[in-house]
Amino acid sequence: MAEADHSGARQRFLEFLARKHLRLTGPRRAIIESVFGTEKHFTAEDLLKWARRRDKSVSRATVYRTLPLLTESGLVREMDFGQDHKFYDPNYAEHPHHNHIICQDCGKIVEFESQKIAQLENEISRRLGFSANAHRLQITATCEEFRKLGVCSKKEA
Repeated sequence: MAEADHSGARQRFLEFLARKHLRLTGPRRAIIESVFGTEKHFTAEDLLKWARRRDKSVSRATVYRTLPLLTESGLVREMDFGQDHKFYDPNYAEHPHHNHIICQDCGKIVEFESQKIAQLENEISRRLGFSANAHRLQITATCEEFRKLGVCSKKEA
């Protein structure tokens, strides 16, 4: 798991928990440290595995009760990439207007930002009488390795 410095988001989430009068237990702390210690998109099962490395007492139920709090806080975004499970984006707090390219062969998720997309979004919104608050752009593609070789070595068997 890549280490990330989301200390500002981590602190805002701790303040969110305090406003809701929720305790910061050891398992919840392990979950929070796992979420704000990565830049990778993750599933609930990924989070459970990562958090258990920090605290073996983390339960699946605690993970599933904490994920809605993370999304409610606005610091993590739930993403549907057309698979049988949701992904969670820990980079949303620092970069709320980023977009995603998802490899349909290996599942790799790449984030990107584009000023041109933001300009187009604003232009279209104004023309139609709206003011854009947020957007989600998700591109499904085939990775370069698959395009060149006809197979992707990162694809799970």
